[in-house]
Amino acid sequence: MARRQPSKGGLPRLLIITPDFPPARGGIQVVAQRLASGLHGMQTRVLTLDSPGAGEYDEAAGLDVRRIGARALPRSARNLLLNAAALGEALRFRPQAVLSLHIVASPAAWAIRRALGARTIQYFYGDEIGAKPKLAAFAGRQAAAAIAISAYTAELIAAAGAVRAQTTLIAPGVDIPGETTPLRAERPTVLTISRLDERYKGHDVMLRAFSLVLSKVSDAQWIVIGEGSLRPGLEQLARSYGVDHAVSFLGAVDDEQRDAWLRRADVFAMPSRLPAGGFAGEGFGIVYLEAGMFAKPVVAGNVGGALDAVLDGETGLLVDPLDPLAVAEAVTRLLQDGALARRLGEAGQARAQLYAWPKVVERVQALLLEQLGRAGDRGARRAGRTAA
Repeated sequence: MARRQPSKGGLPRLLIITPDFPPARGGIQVVAQRLASGLHGMQTRVLTLDSPGAGEYDEAAGLDVRRIGARALPRSARNLLLNAAALGEALRFRPQAVLSLHIVASPAAWAIRRALGARTIQYFYGDEIGAKPKLAAFAGRQAAAAIAISAYTAELIAAAGAVRAQTTLIAPGVDIPGETTPLRAERPTVLTISRLDERYKGHDVMLRAFSLVLSKVSDAQWIVIGEGSLRPGLEQLARSYGVDHAVSFLGAVDDEQRDAWLRRADVFAMPSRLPAGGFAGEGFGIVYLEAGMFAKPVVAGNVGGALDAVLDGETGLLVDPLDPLAVAEAVTRLLQDGALARRLGEAGQARAQLYAWPKVVERVQALLLEQLGRAGDRGARRAGRTAA
């Protein structure tokens, strides 16, 4: 086993390995950035893939980020390069801990543990476990500890056979918005925010449900934020159901526009279901808590990670995501019962505060320090045996 070198300034060294990092957009990118910038008391370096605008972003962010190029290669080939480069980076950086933010980085985490004795912590979300169950099982078995973003994700980890790692539930964090004062909307407004690439998000069921909503709340509108390959088909479906006059597909919008619609909406609805085969889906559903930050009541599917994100009857309403009538009744109820909507929204806002990113980062840091402490204890025992 290679001998470790002391950390600069006595701080333990942490290497974060992730294929996803800003300025690219996405949930894992947000997790990676918040951890890299929020962790303190350790020397943190990020190893990730290159992306357009990365140079300018890294210079402005002021983080220790190392990038692997080859943008033109397929994603699988780039992930192989990331793993290959990670061992070399670790031999130079000499980390005491490695945080793998996606299972595709787990081979590198394993190699670094074997070479340097670093403690490895593996993040799990949901979709990737179903997509690569064998790799997920390997990632869990080789890690000293695992982070699952929900109880549902922890169940998926166990089902994949990743039983070795100690699993800790740490949900993704929520950014605290600068302004949450409600804005007045001209019409009763239902809002959904999601990429339009996964059918399980429930836009199709929402469209069927919305014709029923309009029969009770004739001036309601549904605002859909997000872009993706499913958009043309959903727009056609809206026309075929005769609700296109009340549905607006806004595509991708900037954060300011998104927040303005969150302030303006009456209800946030996204009845996600389990995909075909019943595996994965919403690992957590952080968007429900983001809506909660704006004191919006939510309607969500009663499956998957949404069971962690939404408290039924307390912060929102959980319904059968395959039943348009159940979805319509929940949405209509919140549009018509202002007192209920306010009570759920206020409770949702209070709960969302518990998931603010600084608090989430503290939980991750506590786990990292615990693992580093175990590594130190093990090293002390080894030294004692050698002296004896």
